[in-house]
Amino acid sequence: MPEPSGTRSSPPEPSPDGGRAPAVFGIGASELLRHVALFAATAASMVVTYAYADNGGLRARASWVHGAQFAAALLLILLSHELGHYIAARLHRVDSTLPFFIPMPLVSPFGTMGAVIRMRGAIPSRRALLDIGAAGPLAGLAFAIPLYAWGIRHSAVVPIDPSLGGTFGESLLTRALDAAFAPHLPEGTVQVASPVLFAAWAGLFVSMLNLLPIGQLDGGHVAYALFGRRQDRMALVVHRSLLVFFFVSLAGYVGRDLAAGLGFYRLGRHVNDAMFWLIWFEVLGVLGALTKPPGARGRAEDDGEELTPRTRMIAVVALSVLASIGREHTYPTLWAAWFVGLGVLLAMEVRGGTLRRHSLFEHPDVGTTSLGVPRTIIAVIALAFFAALFMPAPIML
Repeated sequence: MPEPSGTRSSPPEPSPDGGRAPAVFGIGASELLRHVALFAATAASMVVTYAYADNGGLRARASWVHGAQFAAALLLILLSHELGHYIAARLHRVDSTLPFFIPMPLVSPFGTMGAVIRMRGAIPSRRALLDIGAAGPLAGLAFAIPLYAWGIRHSAVVPIDPSLGGTFGESLLTRALDAAFAPHLPEGTVQVASPVLFAAWAGLFVSMLNLLPIGQLDGGHVAYALFGRRQDRMALVVHRSLLVFFFVSLAGYVGRDLAAGLGFYRLGRHVNDAMFWLIWFEVLGVLGALTKPPGARGRAEDDGEELTPRTRMIAVVALSVLASIGREHTYPTLWAAWFVGLGVLLAMEVRGGTLRRHSLFEHPDVGTTSLGVPRTIIAVIALAFFAALFMPAPIML
């Protein structure tokens, strides 16, 4: 995923060799070493994270082999995604860095928070914006889709066991791939995802998030290139719909339990399963505040600057920890405190955050040059992939 583009221009950092010819890709040797080190650290983080969660744990040789398979497949998807952005940026003469990979061992289920590139120059046109925004997810999907098809075909079929854990979220695309490539499952059996399948699913999941048509995400770039300034208003609707989706999902889960006579016994599990959308609603608010271009349209007094990114993240972490503690048990006091905390957070969003008028998701202007028919088709395809990848419940634990 590229960092905010077109926000400001800055000269390239001086190379550490005193101005002599840069080493590779137009950057100095020390900067190149930093990219390589982060890539290696992320690969190691992925292997350890997968091996730790695998049957047998870190002591089993097979777990390390599975971890290496997972890391290789996911790194291929992420690297192709970021190089898609990088190559498109270079073709349009937009100064950008190589990808910065972000290791996150054990905390993230994937062992990473993905990767970003920095674009240090303004994007010159809507055509360039579309090319740079769409190249990443389309390049990543070119590997994620066939890897998912191969993975679903070669994953083990075992007897149903409740201890096997959670299930993957489904989308229209994954259902189509399952129907086309999954083996027949005899009654009483289930398929256990292979390392390659899990990596491919993770790649599809990350592509879905990047293609959300909001702000500086890839989908925001594509939608702005296609719709122009109308996208700024559409981004607000999309962002608030995430909060609506959280409440609708939670109400649906609880409503089914009430209809079955189970009461609120599984409230904790349902909150945790629906909470992804609440978390992402707040994370996007943080990203919007951190990446808002200084030249974005909108009045300063309308911006949600009173609710800081730090406050949002503290609130999200606190709600997540409480929800995790109460996942398998219905503690009335804990859940009363949780919903009170949620109410306070939303009240702050109304008073000085993303639930009032703001310009946090407005995109830098890139002119009014027509995309042309071929690029318009590409933009529609990219946004159609978002619809095909959308997962109402990404992870059910």
